[in-house]
Amino acid sequence: MTAPTFPMFVSVEDARHLLARLLPVKGEETVPLAAALGRTLAQDVAALVSHPSATESALDGIACREADTLAAPVTLQVVGESRAGQPFGAQVQTGECIRIYTGAPLCPGTDAICPIEQLADVDAHHVRLLRPASRGDVRPEGGDFHTGEVVLKAGLPLTPSRLALVAALGHAEVQVKARLSVALLSTGDEVVAPGTPLQPGQVYDSNSVGLSALLQECGCEVVALGHAPDRPDALKAMLREAGGADLLLTSGGVSMGRYDFMRDLLVEHGEVEFWKIRMRPGGPAILGRWNGLPVFGLPGNPVSSLVVFQVIVKPALTGQPLRTLRLKAGTPFKALPDKTAFWRATVLNGEVHEYARQGSGVLRSLSDADALVIVPEGQAVQAGESVEALLL
Repeated sequence: MTAPTFPMFVSVEDARHLLARLLPVKGEETVPLAAALGRTLAQDVAALVSHPSATESALDGIACREADTLAAPVTLQVVGESRAGQPFGAQVQTGECIRIYTGAPLCPGTDAICPIEQLADVDAHHVRLLRPASRGDVRPEGGDFHTGEVVLKAGLPLTPSRLALVAALGHAEVQVKARLSVALLSTGDEVVAPGTPLQPGQVYDSNSVGLSALLQECGCEVVALGHAPDRPDALKAMLREAGGADLLLTSGGVSMGRYDFMRDLLVEHGEVEFWKIRMRPGGPAILGRWNGLPVFGLPGNPVSSLVVFQVIVKPALTGQPLRTLRLKAGTPFKALPDKTAFWRATVLNGEVHEYARQGSGVLRSLSDADALVIVPEGQAVQAGESVEALLL
């Protein structure tokens, strides 16, 4: 390989920025909620209704006038009931109450609730309150949101809870950014499909499974190219198949070895934006273009591949920053002199602890870990100190 004419050993932030810069700006489309998981809101979402749509009870019990119960224990006359979808429509007078159930509307003349646990039936038409009723158990109309209120802002990713909120706002569909199309290719002579007999030195293709799932979580359209052996002609053929995608994501063939042909193809026949990132795991990643198609080459090691996706690729695809929080370190976390470290860790009792086996070949560590602890270059973390963690 000739002397490089492109940046090498870029920072994590620069790698993320350079990848995002190569991705096309997509338009907008309207999709049903069932197809919106992981997509990014293109417009603000306002409430078409108020929630609750009426003043309602937060629990099972009786609805009455608070003033009638201040001298509890007291006995009130039961004049009806209100349940979800079937409210009691008449006016409740002094000394009266209605039976009410969670989510049911209050009726005129009532302003408080007494829970069923604080009631004693006197007869079929009277009930005794053992303590005063409370207005705190009343959910006011519009207490969650009001008609016309903007509840979700454009740019937010649609998580399951946000999709549920969109439905509660009254929308059956939502305006989102059009999906990025990502072609996915795994490489390597040693890589074979799961379920087939495994020969010595071979490994099952876990990268394509994990990366495809992560791409789907990002709301991307995944174009599965399958697997290519370590041959330049086979890789070139696969690169041609990816021509219609917005991004080609590969795993393997990007390090320093003799058979790292993906690296060689980009360096010698394509365009390279950078090679290698100052991070561990995942340092050998490469970004470039092949006939105008953006190509991000991930390391073949599954741990490195999945960590680089979480830290670099996902924020670039979604436009969302890393969601991290500060936790107390329960164990020390060492620093590297020239790389940002992303150590796998577990969270216990509000503290984050280093996972025992940090080798990049220990794939189960990502399954066992709760977080990646971020240790900047040269800044070791001692037990008891605050540390930044990316939850997995």
